[in-house]
Amino acid sequence: MHNFLRVKKILVIKLRHIGDVLLTVPVFRALREAFPGSIITALVNKGTEDVLTGNPLLNEVLTFDRNIKKLPSLKRYLKEKDFLGEVRARGFDMTIDLTGGDRAAVISLVSGARYRIGPVTSKGFIGKKYFYTHLAQPVGKRHTVLRDLDVISQFGIKTSNFSVDFHVPEKDRSHIKKILSEKGVKEGSTIVHVHPTSRWLFKCWRDEAMAEIIKWLAGRGLTVIVTSSPEKREIEKTKRIISLVAELTPPHILPGETGGVLDLSGKTTIKQLAAISEVSALFLGVDSAPMHIAAAVGTPVIALFGPSGAFDWGPWDNNCSNLMSVGCLGKNNRLQPEGQDKEGKPADQFMSPYGKQNGIQTLGRHTVIQRDWDCIPCGRDGCGGSKVSKCLEDITSEEIKAVLADKLMG
Repeated sequence: MHNFLRVKKILVIKLRHIGDVLLTVPVFRALREAFPGSIITALVNKGTEDVLTGNPLLNEVLTFDRNIKKLPSLKRYLKEKDFLGEVRARGFDMTIDLTGGDRAAVISLVSGARYRIGPVTSKGFIGKKYFYTHLAQPVGKRHTVLRDLDVISQFGIKTSNFSVDFHVPEKDRSHIKKILSEKGVKEGSTIVHVHPTSRWLFKCWRDEAMAEIIKWLAGRGLTVIVTSSPEKREIEKTKRIISLVAELTPPHILPGETGGVLDLSGKTTIKQLAAISEVSALFLGVDSAPMHIAAAVGTPVIALFGPSGAFDWGPWDNNCSNLMSVGCLGKNNRLQPEGQDKEGKPADQFMSPYGKQNGIQTLGRHTVIQRDWDCIPCGRDGCGGSKVSKCLEDITSEEIKAVLADKLMG
């Protein structure tokens, strides 16, 4: 490890979305192992903090309110000034920028920390690189978990445990248990958690196809819990899917001894969402934060991917947290089982456990279903800016049923 002296207070900055924040957990473990007596603080966007709260790897979570950006110029300036003053007053010795944006760079510098670690990036204002004392070089196409770790591992701050932990309070477990009991879900019922939406609707599958899958699951005696975020568009989309299920199979719209559907769209917190996944035998959804949450609590995931890359955003299996566990990696993975890759890089710093560009892939208990088209992943908001991803539209319900049957019955 580089000669970092007297590091007592550390700030980790990740001003991104919920899933991005959750996948930073191994970074906190590496810091805790390297600086066991330090106070470790996370700085995240307001609304994302619940994926980190309660985790013993860090001491506190600060939030930045993005609504500041909507204020009139003078009020915004004063709010920004107060926020930066609060950060500086905490006397951090080290900052870790996992965001890469201009704001994070400014926060790092203004913090007054002696050691300011961040990623090399060509984006942003001129001279940004001088805001850091240590710059981490990019290491090719990597899973997000590994890419975040790269920022600090290049300076000797490492961990051998890449597990993404999620803390679920007992009160939230009890709350979900009470709801299930009140809705007639028998204890010991096999539950499938379906979260069909994303904040970006171009990542979502066809409503009719998702409804068919839900009907198929309920018809086999399974209890299907359907969730969404509280965002209006996501609730509306989920309600439409539920209505299509009701048209297909009215007897199964409520839970019972023969299976059914429970609609909790927009009715759960992030912690409660995790509690639902925790009691479920399986999670079915799209590339979204709830997918990552389900994986973090140990629930097998079936994820439908469209324009995103599984190599960097596929569900992470904690049982494969050292990336070398027998049976964890598929035959097409890009990790070498031991030693070095062809370029001489250490095997544990090489590429991603999802080794193919696209197509159906597995990591441990999780499966990503995706077309193997040459244009995937494109990272675009639908084909030609249409907000509709043809690669997702092309996935059939029969393909999903086959994978579900294998997971549930195998």
